[in-house]
Amino acid sequence: MANFALFLSSQKKLMIKQETAYTEKQLLDAQQTLKSYIHQTPVLHSRLLDERCGSRLFFKCENFQRAGAFKMRGAMHKVLSLTQEERGKGVATHSSGNFGQALALSAKIMNIPATIVMPSDAPQVKKDAVAAYGARIIESEPNPQSREETLAEFLKTSGAVECHPYNDQQVILGNSTAAQELFAQQELDDIIAPVGGGGLISGTALASKFFSPTTSIYGVEPMGADDAFRSIRDGKIYPSLKPQTIADGLRTALGDLTYDVISKNVKEILLVSDHEIFAAMKLIWERMKIIVESSSAITLAAVLKYPEIFKGRRIGLILSGGNVDLQKYFG
Repeated sequence: MANFALFLSSQKKLMIKQETAYTEKQLLDAQQTLKSYIHQTPVLHSRLLDERCGSRLFFKCENFQRAGAFKMRGAMHKVLSLTQEERGKGVATHSSGNFGQALALSAKIMNIPATIVMPSDAPQVKKDAVAAYGARIIESEPNPQSREETLAEFLKTSGAVECHPYNDQQVILGNSTAAQELFAQQELDDIIAPVGGGGLISGTALASKFFSPTTSIYGVEPMGADDAFRSIRDGKIYPSLKPQTIADGLRTALGDLTYDVISKNVKEILLVSDHEIFAAMKLIWERMKIIVESSSAITLAAVLKYPEIFKGRRIGLILSGGNVDLQKYFG
């Protein structure tokens, strides 16, 4: 399958907002702000996977992050950015699980109320975690439009502060701290990050821009939820309509803020099949002895599918989370 470059022709007319400016100081401040609230996650290495892929792989294990995913970085940073008055109103979001868990935990830490709109088909393990952190759950139909409409109705009556899972500057800045850590831990030629709404890869790309400009950033997306790939290719944001993928965390569409960062700072978005995602997840479980979710394993799937791109290179793979619904596997 042909790969499409992410830099867009100036002739294309884009229905997006003007670029949001980010500075090196903002990224460094985010790292300092979050220092006492999040884990600095380890980087793991597998000789066997290196040999199989023909490259050096360094796995940034956000599956070991608080709340089980990188989302804790963005959610906590967003909550900490709020004024005391805003915190008193509580926070709310829509999420298939990981950001919902992270916002629920962040709100619990700061002793403020949280409400999470979750699709009815969200993994039960993620619903249970949100409830365990003390947040209120409102279920929606399992599609992006229903999630957004349900949240909008709640916000009208509650006055809570909306915390978008990815299309928010404070969330993107918080997410950048994963790659900031990774650059301090390892010298890299490339980083591969999953693409759903684009919050993680946007933060990753910004960290590379300021702290490792020679590192190329690649995104990877499921074939059955390829809206970001098509959006960058065609120069307009496509909605995520009826996505079909096991990677439930990657079923959302880009926002205008994430689109802008990705289109300017990411080299390519690669596509892989669900079969390839599952095979990569199985390899990580078996060979590295750690639990990652399908949305995480997609980064290894990309290296396995496109060896000609990554051969002989030092690659950081962000394992975005480890919140797996084990009931699906063990009953």
